[in-house]
Amino acid sequence: MAISAERLIPPAFVFLWSTGFVTARLVSGYSEPFTFLIWRFAIAGVVLALVAGFARVRFPRQGLRLATPMVAGVLIHGTYLGAVFWSVSRGLPAGVSALIASLQPILTAALARPFLGETVSLKRWCGIAAAALGALLVISPKLGLAGEGAIPPVPAMICGLGMVSLTFGTLFQKRFGGELDARAGTALQYAGACLVLLPFALVLEHGRLDPVPQVVFGLAWSIFGMSIIAILMLLHMIRKGAVAAVSSLFFLVPAISSLLAYLMFGETLSPVQIIGLVLAIGGVLIASRG
Repeated sequence: MAISAERLIPPAFVFLWSTGFVTARLVSGYSEPFTFLIWRFAIAGVVLALVAGFARVRFPRQGLRLATPMVAGVLIHGTYLGAVFWSVSRGLPAGVSALIASLQPILTAALARPFLGETVSLKRWCGIAAAALGALLVISPKLGLAGEGAIPPVPAMICGLGMVSLTFGTLFQKRFGGELDARAGTALQYAGACLVLLPFALVLEHGRLDPVPQVVFGLAWSIFGMSIIAILMLLHMIRKGAVAAVSSLFFLVPAISSLLAYLMFGETLSPVQIIGLVLAIGGVLIASRG
């Protein structure tokens, strides 16, 4: 039986989103986090704006229709990714940042009813719990690798604030962002993300973005693979489905990232990580049904 394109979107999104850890590792040491993200968002926004223009999509000119996607961009892209990239650049282990990000589906499910009126069933909660445990098992060998096992508190706190920002951005997008064309809306989201990151880049950084092959490839992949294709997939899923189910997909990111690291960099997977990978996949399948 043929698989519909709609069913391919969630696994494709998880794969693309999971490559973010590989990309961050690729460009580390050759660029500054806020500068890299501003270039990424600016170029992706211009590309999407041109595509929308050729398709004769009308952009909102003023008022709430203009402000809504920009606020979503501040929350989903600027604050979240800015916090994660800055925290990792300040010594927060990737495994710990992945664990903090994995709390996002739990917070989303808890807030789905008061913010959106969505009821999260017991079955879905069980799937979320199983996926959370699986994600923890996958990254458990990587915890405590900062210095002598110490986790830097300020970067961890900033990363947690980024996770909260992504949660509210997802809820905000579901509640208010469904009417505008996805290409135009995402271009405006990136405009909002650039505006919120620009002051931090000007004050804290020197605009470093070395034109080496790693940065060129990493930037191109981040723009087209993640900031365009993956984000359009995410917005489509948010518009079509329950936010608790969509957010549960993020539990798979640490698992798939570890699998990619094994395939690309030879990082081994322990039996505990393999069990966690299977548990995370099973939990997401349960949480995303219905």
